[in-house]
Amino acid sequence: MTTPVCTSGANVATRTVPYASYPSYPSFASYMKARQPVLLRTARSLTANPSDAEDLLQTALAKTYVAWERIEDHRALDGYVRRALLNTRTSQWRKRKVDEFVCDEPPEPEGVPVGDPAEQQALRDAMWRAIMKLPARQRAMVVLRYYEDLSEAQTAEVLGVSIGTVKSAVSRALGKLREDPELDPVR
Repeated sequence: MTTPVCTSGANVATRTVPYASYPSYPSFASYMKARQPVLLRTARSLTANPSDAEDLLQTALAKTYVAWERIEDHRALDGYVRRALLNTRTSQWRKRKVDEFVCDEPPEPEGVPVGDPAEQQALRDAMWRAIMKLPARQRAMVVLRYYEDLSEAQTAEVLGVSIGTVKSAVSRALGKLREDPELDPVR
């Protein structure tokens, strides 16, 4: 095998490196321990984010581990892993979402007023007092529909009634809640 020694000008001097100088790795773990720092530098050159580089290397090493028994020439392991790094990165690049953008600060919604927590708590308390005034059956249906987020069919199944009964009872309950004087600030 020949490797370049010097690349000055048009002349490239080469020397022969005996195959015996390349280490043979008895196990995948020994290869990974020995070569991980070098391969991580390669992965970092393929990505902008150090965490992504570690993920990329881990994926490439997992692919190498799966193929470990099939790789006969351990002198080609670095090339195999580098090719796996490049192929994996290319696949990630192709699958990336176009709507993702890197930014220095997370975007904050503009114009969304944050209410006073005390007012919000007072409103929740008023809502619960109004719900507690409803008849037990209507109260159960409102809680299941709007607090437990069950569908009309699920609410009917839980309570053992028809869907029509749920619809009419919830409609009457919401009418009573709209008329409750404690909830006037909401309107």
